[in-house]
Amino acid sequence: MSDRKNRKDEQLDQYRTDDSGKHTTTNQGLKISEDEFSLKAGERGPTLMEDFHFREKMTHFDHERIPERIVHARGFAAHGEFQLYENLEKYTKADFLNDTSKTTPVFVRFSTVAGSKGSPETARDARGFATKFYTEEGNYDLVGNNIPVFFIQDAIKFPDLIHAVKPEPHNGMPQAASAHDTFWDFIANNQESAHMVMWAMSDRAIPRSFRMMEGFGVHTFRLVNEKNEARFVKFHWKPVLGTHSLVWDEAQKISGKDADFHRGDLYSSIENGDYPEYELGIQVIKEEDEFKFDFDVLDPTKLWPEEEVPVEIVGKMTLNRNVDNVFAETEQVAFHPGHVVPGIDFTNDPLLQGRLFSYTDTQLIRLGGPNFHELPINRPVCPFHNNQRDGYGRHTINTGQVSYHKNSLSNNTPSPASEEEGGYAHYQEKVEGRKVRARSESFKDHFSQATLFWNSMSDHEKDHIISAFSFELGKVGNESVRKQVIEMFANVSLDLAKPVAENIGVDAPTSGGSDVTKSSPALSQANSVQSTKTRHVGVLLDQGFDGSKVQKIINSLQSEGMIPMVISQKQGTLKSKDGETVDVQHTFTTIDPVLLDAVYVAGGNMEDKAFKMNANYYVSEAFKHFKPIGATGNGVDVLKEHDMQHAAGVVSADGAEQFVKEFSQAVAEHRHFERQLV
Repeated sequence: MSDRKNRKDEQLDQYRTDDSGKHTTTNQGLKISEDEFSLKAGERGPTLMEDFHFREKMTHFDHERIPERIVHARGFAAHGEFQLYENLEKYTKADFLNDTSKTTPVFVRFSTVAGSKGSPETARDARGFATKFYTEEGNYDLVGNNIPVFFIQDAIKFPDLIHAVKPEPHNGMPQAASAHDTFWDFIANNQESAHMVMWAMSDRAIPRSFRMMEGFGVHTFRLVNEKNEARFVKFHWKPVLGTHSLVWDEAQKISGKDADFHRGDLYSSIENGDYPEYELGIQVIKEEDEFKFDFDVLDPTKLWPEEEVPVEIVGKMTLNRNVDNVFAETEQVAFHPGHVVPGIDFTNDPLLQGRLFSYTDTQLIRLGGPNFHELPINRPVCPFHNNQRDGYGRHTINTGQVSYHKNSLSNNTPSPASEEEGGYAHYQEKVEGRKVRARSESFKDHFSQATLFWNSMSDHEKDHIISAFSFELGKVGNESVRKQVIEMFANVSLDLAKPVAENIGVDAPTSGGSDVTKSSPALSQANSVQSTKTRHVGVLLDQGFDGSKVQKIINSLQSEGMIPMVISQKQGTLKSKDGETVDVQHTFTTIDPVLLDAVYVAGGNMEDKAFKMNANYYVSEAFKHFKPIGATGNGVDVLKEHDMQHAAGVVSADGAEQFVKEFSQAVAEHRHFERQLV
């Protein structure tokens, strides 16, 4: 047996390779002199098509997985509509942004980035937020994330980033997690990622739901109006319910308790008529102001602070219909940042430039060929005509003998449309420069906005960032990598680097720090919208409860927009002391406190030891995760057992009206982090 195995190994030896200590080459064996920058027309110019190394590297990466998406594999989607608040013709000639009477259909896919299709939804990760507008001028795709910046500045490095964050190739672990050696080795050696890492280690990377998650276009685009006047623009989605998050212990437990937590929340909200809403915001900078800021507006690792460039709210998107078939719609939808309409154009952001190539290339392998645009979910609502023919997945039956331009047999049709006829014309930007593989000097500040983000956080958010770094780096086995990361983030803040160093057992930095004092309050979730709408409240109820009082409270919570759910030891009905009955919606075994936004102990006989044990567990878990807790009647005894009746966010008012008032306020605040500071 061993001889046979050795012969097989020898047969495979010619295919084995060890890349350590070797020069980088193309797949044709050509040595490459630069692997950091794509080829551009000048340092801040557009990426050139002749960059064979970029195209080969990106094409190979795009085709690494079939049929699952390489990134954003774990996703869920819904249909909806977009309504414009005000005419934006001063900025853009895009028709759907010029007519407030029009309702534009949309399709939105939310996703995690790093994990496979079967990975946990509550993993610490960036979230995709991709929107397809079905406009009368063609499909427009706003393909963004829930974080406004990205890890890298040039698309040629995207395969490197994803290879580093994906499960390590020698053992296929860990799944959907960045807490491992290769990811943090990449971060330490690619310091342009500092700002994005701060966001990824913050609460933004573990959102409460898709409905309470901001979206960003990430890149700088252009808006162009009828006068051919251009402005730089960044796009924002602002959730009407505010931006809120889980806490890390809770997120980990949800991964085991309900792997479909985020998709289940979105699906049930739409089915119940609690339609998720997001307002569209734009930040606009005039072309003549391109260089007036202390950051490069084309750098995808930089944001535009809202205090310097205000966000104008211009419309609202409502998701009001679930998909009929997850595969046909959610899995087959194809987004592309290059799907634009007249009035929306690109900039020379080198990450965006590369994405304009990569997305089409990816769909060719994932969806089987060049006709993915004919799948129902991708098909535009307006007609399309061109001379493209045949190929895998062709649905269109073209008639006539002509399939070329120019021609006389069909009077030279289909023919290009003029700008006046709605034809797309690229904005004419003057481009000059040598063909170079380089990065603009204005892109080389990697730490000031990472510090701005840190400065903008509340005390509890800073504590969570320190804990996240400590957890992630605590999972890194290589001590040198841990030290490198600490040295890197000492450039952001010593108040961050020192406690993390202590937690992971490496020497704390003695030098570093930042002289950046600027902050942006808009970046802190502590300043987000507070609302009781759609908050899930577990009502812990036993036989013999105060029927009239409890029912009044439940009805009042519903009127405040909350979703009370009666939880007890067994399913069926519960009888109050005055003979009223209430249906039990969940037992303690079918729902866990980590799946709730708040807990209300309504009490009852409470003679069942199992009920009391479970009530104590629910209250202690909710308290640990800083959630609102309420109690009435003998439910208050549970609070007293834990000596928490006077803690922040814990309500035990006597009268029903006063209780609902105080409890509603506590629920609207979402979390009560004062508890961790005591």
